[in-house]
Formats: sequence, C-alpha cells, structure tokens
Amino acid sequence: MKEATGELNMTVVIVIAVGILAAFFYTVIWPLIGDNFDKNANCNNAICKCDENCRNNTGIAKCYVKGKSTQFECPWKG
Repeated sequence: MKEATGELNMTVVIVIAVGILAAFFYTVIWPLIGDNFDKNANCNNAICKCDENCRNNTGIAKCYVKGKSTQFECPWKG
C-alpha cells in the first residue's frame, strides 16, 4: 500500500509539473512566436526606404504598409 501511495504522489507531481510547463508555454513562449511571425509577415509586405545610415551602419530600414500609418523597422534586403 505504501508503494502505491508513493507512485500516486509521483504521478500527481508529474501532472502538476506538466501543467505548469504547458501554462508557461502558452502564456509566455507562444505569444512571442506569434509576434515574431506577424512581424516577419509585415516585413514581407512592407515598402521600405533605406537611407545612408541604413546602408552603412545598421542594415535596418524604416518601413510601412500601404494604407496604414504605422511605421516599423525591418532588415534591409536590398
């Protein structure tokens, strides 16, 4: 009986640990992945202008999407 109780306790600990890891993934990691995907999709559809600072120093261009007033930065692809 003692061994069965010990195995049940370990099962409960493992289930709780998996639940905590799943909650962390869906609240912290997944939004970061989604934001990165959205940013890359915006950069693919963006109109970018690269000035001298962009060409020589940073490689980051100022971009916008036609019809939207927000500006953002994307890597300059030439």
